[in-house]
Amino acid sequence: MITFLVSLFLLISGYFVYGRFVERIFQPDTRPTPAIQSADGVDYVAMPTWKVFLIQLLNIAGTGPIFGALMGAVFGPVVFLWIVFGCILGGAVHDYFTGMISVRYNGASISEIVGQVLGRGMKQVMRIFSVLLLVLVGTVFVTSPATLLALLTPDKLSVAFWVALILCYYLLATLLPIDKLIGKLYPIFGIVLLVMVVGIAGGLIIQGYPLPELTLQNLHPAGKPVWPYLFVTVACGAVSGFHATQSPMMARCMRSEQDGRKVFYGAMIAEGVIALIWAAAGVAFYGTTDVLQSALSTLGQSGVVYEISTSLLGTLGGALAIVGVVACPITSGDTAFRSARLTLADWFNLDQSTIRKRVLLTIPLLAVGAVLTQLNFDVIWRYFSWANQTLAMIALWAATVYLYRERKDFACLVTAVPALFMTAVSNTYILVASEGFHLPLAWGYPLGLIFTLLCFILFFRYVRTQTGDSN
Repeated sequence: MITFLVSLFLLISGYFVYGRFVERIFQPDTRPTPAIQSADGVDYVAMPTWKVFLIQLLNIAGTGPIFGALMGAVFGPVVFLWIVFGCILGGAVHDYFTGMISVRYNGASISEIVGQVLGRGMKQVMRIFSVLLLVLVGTVFVTSPATLLALLTPDKLSVAFWVALILCYYLLATLLPIDKLIGKLYPIFGIVLLVMVVGIAGGLIIQGYPLPELTLQNLHPAGKPVWPYLFVTVACGAVSGFHATQSPMMARCMRSEQDGRKVFYGAMIAEGVIALIWAAAGVAFYGTTDVLQSALSTLGQSGVVYEISTSLLGTLGGALAIVGVVACPITSGDTAFRSARLTLADWFNLDQSTIRKRVLLTIPLLAVGAVLTQLNFDVIWRYFSWANQTLAMIALWAATVYLYRERKDFACLVTAVPALFMTAVSNTYILVASEGFHLPLAWGYPLGLIFTLLCFILFFRYVRTQTGDSN
C-alpha cells in the first residue's frame, strides 16, 4: 500500500514540479496558435482547454496503460519505478515537447517536425515509419476492444461483428471535422474512464487486497530480464512514441500556448496514474506474478481485465468499467487513422477541406487495417511495441536538437537524457528479442550500449555542424 500511495503522490507532484520546470524551458508565449491562425473547420478547430485535455488523454490512452501495465506487472513491483519516473522524466516530457513544437510549426505532424529539425532524409524515413506505426496502432485498437465487447454481448455478436462496426466508426471519426464526433464523444468517454479507474483502485482498497510493496527483484515467472523487455512492454503510461503522432492533432485545437502543460504533460501524468492502478491491480488481484502470468496466458489481456473488473465492482460496475476500458483503444484507434490521414496529407501537400479529398486517403488506410486484423494479435503487438519506442527515441532526439538550437545551453539535457535511455532500450531490444536478431544477452547488451554511444556522437556532431560551433 505504501509503495502505491508514494507512487501516486510522485506522479501528481511531478506535474506541478517537474512539469513547471519543463514549461519554463520551452517558454510558451501569447502568439496566435494554429487553431486561431489556420482555422479550417475540419482539423484546425479551437476548443476549450478541458475538452482538449480529455481528447488528448483518450488519444494517447489506448490499451497500453491497461494491457501493457498488466503485462509489465508480471515483472513484479519494479514496474512502479518505470511507470513513475518514466512518465515524469520521459513520457510527459516527450509529449509536451512534441506537442508544443508542433504548435510552433503550425500543427505539423511528427514526421514534418523531424524533417524541420533533423533534415530531409530523416523526414522521409519518419513519414514512412509513422504511417506504418499508425496503421499498426489502429489495427491493435480494433482487435482488443472487439474482443472485450464480444465478452459482454450475446454470442451472435461475435468478434468479427464488432471489428466491422468499429471500423465503420473509425471511418466517420477520420472523415468528420474534429469537433463534430470526437469533440462531442471523447469528453464523455474520458470522464467514464477516469471514474472507472478510480473504481478499480477503490475496489482493491475497500476489499482489502494487499497492494504489492516495492522490490527490485525480477519476479517474472519465465525469468525474462527486466532490461530491456519491461521498458518496451510498458510503453503507454511511461514513454510512448505513438503519443508523438497524437499531440500534433491537439496542437491544432489549443487556444493558447499557456495550456500546453495542462494538455500534453497533464494528460501523460493522468495516463501514468491509469497504468499504475492497473499494474497494482494485476499483482494484488492474482496474488503472485506466477498466477497473473497464468491468467494472461489462459484468459488473454481482455479476459483478465474482465475478471478483475467484475470481481471488484460486480456485474454492473464491471460492465461499466469495461466500457471505460473499451473507450481507450477505440478512441486511440480512430485518431491513429486520423493522424495517418493528416501525415499523408502533409507529406503530399494535399488539401483536406473537402470530404471527397479526405475519403481518398481514409479508405485505403482502413482497408489495410482491416486486413491486418486477421493476423495474430500478439505478433502485431510485439512489432508495434518496438516501433513505438523507436519513434519515441527519434522524437526525443528531434526535441533535443530543437532545444539546442533555441537555447544553446544545458536545457536540452531535459530531452537528451530520456533520448539516450530510449535509444538504449530500442537498440538492445531489437538485438535480443525473438522478433529481432535474437542475439544472446551477452552480445546484445554491449552492442546495444555501443549503438547508443554512436547515436550520442552523431547527435553531438550534427548539432555542431548545424549551429556552426567551432569548439
